[in-house]
Amino acid sequence: MIRLANSGDAQAVAEIYEPMVSRSAISFELVAPTEAEMAARIASTLAGMPWLVYERAGEVVGYAYGSRHRERAAYQWSVDVSVYVGASARRQGIGRALYLSLLGLLRLQGFYTAHAGITLPNPGSVRLHESLGFRAIGIYPAVGYKLSAWHDVGWWQLALRERVGQPLPPIPCEQAQKLPEWNAALACSEKL
Repeated sequence: MIRLANSGDAQAVAEIYEPMVSRSAISFELVAPTEAEMAARIASTLAGMPWLVYERAGEVVGYAYGSRHRERAAYQWSVDVSVYVGASARRQGIGRALYLSLLGLLRLQGFYTAHAGITLPNPGSVRLHESLGFRAIGIYPAVGYKLSAWHDVGWWQLALRERVGQPLPPIPCEQAQKLPEWNAALACSEKL
């Protein structure tokens, strides 16, 4: 089941994320966030964009969320997306399912473009993003130093809607939840 995250999911989300911080360069954070910090991140994100969890047999095994691409006003129609799946639940379609729902909700909110930054090499993440229609748009070479090495970050982009006319500002997640299309977007399947 895919649903919006809440503060009660913070511990499970922090546990999924911790190895990405402590044992890999997938995340450029150096210290894994605590449960309390993760709860604050979830709440802050939900003020504007979706933070989804994938729950299986009562256990959160993956999550995905959108975040602001950049701060300046002209970027407001662009969003960054991230997905993380726990080690025991990988390669089962959970990341894809989370992204399909997330992208459907972001489209409903009025965003035009989704971006994903991927620490390279990461062939699994590249395959996932490209299977959903993301296309490579550039690389920041040697942009981050972690685990005694410099790492490149590749950027992938997905158009969420056609760019025509004057765009309306995207609507906050809370407002989008009141739209009749919300449940269908949350349950989005192979519609990309």
